[in-house]
Amino acid sequence: MKFLLGLMFSLTLFAAVADEDVADAALIAELKQYCNDIAEEDGTDGQDLNTFLLECVNNELTNEGYQKVEKI
Repeated sequence: MKFLLGLMFSLTLFAAVADEDVADAALIAELKQYCNDIAEEDGTDGQDLNTFLLECVNNELTNEGYQKVEKI
């Protein structure tokens, strides 16, 4: 019984990860502007601006259930 419950949980978790949506260009542009505002106000902790923006956008995307992007 525990095996069956574990299997069902694993399948549910896998399905949740596999169902991540791809963000549209408008959302990515909005997040890029948001992250750029953060960079201007708080700095980039020594990172290159483009690297900071990519990491920031990807963090926001994953928090909202979207797939990460490779470049912006």
